[in-house]
Amino acid sequence: MTPRGGLDRDPSTGFLHELKDAVSLRTALLVLGVLAVQLAFIASYIGAFHQPKPHEIPIAVAVAAPAAEAAADPAQAAAAKKRMEAATDQAVERLKQLPGKPLKPSASSSEANAVARIKDRGVDGALIISPTGTEDRLLVAGGAGASLSQALEEVMVKVEGAQKRTLKVVDVVPEAAGDARGLSSFYLVVGWCVGGYLCASALAISAGAKPANPARAVIRLATMAVYAVVAGLLGAVIAGPILDALPGSVMAFWGLGSLLVFAVGAITLSFQGLAGIVGIGLAILLVVVLGNPSAGGAYPYPLLPGFWQHIGPVLPPGAGTFAARSIAYFKGNGAGGAFLTLAAWAVGAAAVTLVMAFVRQDKKELEKERGTAAEEASA
Repeated sequence: MTPRGGLDRDPSTGFLHELKDAVSLRTALLVLGVLAVQLAFIASYIGAFHQPKPHEIPIAVAVAAPAAEAAADPAQAAAAKKRMEAATDQAVERLKQLPGKPLKPSASSSEANAVARIKDRGVDGALIISPTGTEDRLLVAGGAGASLSQALEEVMVKVEGAQKRTLKVVDVVPEAAGDARGLSSFYLVVGWCVGGYLCASALAISAGAKPANPARAVIRLATMAVYAVVAGLLGAVIAGPILDALPGSVMAFWGLGSLLVFAVGAITLSFQGLAGIVGIGLAILLVVVLGNPSAGGAYPYPLLPGFWQHIGPVLPPGAGTFAARSIAYFKGNGAGGAFLTLAAWAVGAAAVTLVMAFVRQDKKELEKERGTAAEEASA
């Protein structure tokens, strides 16, 4: 009886032969790479979000000025100022000693100064101590993230309760009506990032992962830049005028979106230049697996574990989220560093893309020269 082979009943094309032919070593390695990215995704997101805990939330501390201070004589005013400074310093030291260091307190000269620091994104909240009563006020900025404001409130309610004092929470930078829990900025940034690496991936799939020469690398980068400008504008218009989810300048959001999309796209192109099609996976690892959970979207930086807290500000999603919230609620204050971070990624990744294209071209020319020399020698 003739042994049954493959689909064509040929013994030489049995199951093992077909399996070996269908699943090459390269395919097996790619599948293992996908598995590694999947597991990294699970570990990164659960690691960042499973146990949010406040750690060194920047908070200003000030003593409210007595109502009668304006009418006091200079000597009384100076004495009152010294008492306020002493009370402020005592409160700062008390907050510094909290177990686990949930807060990072610093003194402010007045309530107005504390509010200004919140709006400049220097601190995330402020404790305003009443010099005469037992009810203090906690100033928060809902626009910086609802979870951060809630965490700050929970910590301060316990602290005030231990001092037999009460607390009134005042949101000095409230989130917009259409921005539930302050997450619209984060989702806008995620959308821009997705567009960046998908566009770069499409360029790779359609014309080969590694640019054949520097000219093609320049064309890909130029295409990426045009796409980024269009995507940045459309994203800003959708989040702003169309859905009314985010306040703030559409032009500023347009600039941020264009820079972010180009930076992520250039990162993907650079990884493709270094590792071919595997570069797409590396880009996803950097931007999605590491970048998104550390971006400060669902849980701002002070609530994230140390690893994610430290990498978040230097990765594109984190820089983009911080800048987007600054534009939406803080008149762009504090966004300069985030823009510089994104610009550095964009310039650096574009440079790597071009360098790898030149290297690839030189390698091809060298191989061609060797082939010509070998032919001449054999002749």
